[in-house]
Amino acid sequence: MRAFSKHLVHYIPLIGIFLAGIIGFWLFSYDRKLQIAVSVAVSISYVVWGIVHHILHKDLYWEVFFEYVMMAAVGLIILASVIFWA
Repeated sequence: MRAFSKHLVHYIPLIGIFLAGIIGFWLFSYDRKLQIAVSVAVSISYVVWGIVHHILHKDLYWEVFFEYVMMAAVGLIILASVIFWA
């Protein structure tokens, strides 16, 4: 818990990114293309947030970068599948 409270300043923007994505996803529920655009924007923002977070803590490695990119890609694939399947 101590580590979380120490990094809370970093996690608030991440929560904001995901909340903005949820709100955008809901607001554009009438258009699949806009929902995909919101999903791509959230994925890119997540990767950028991860890079900045790890640069500030001086522990950014290629493996960490690759992990953020892969998690964003998996999330984007899942969302796109749900959007186009529904």
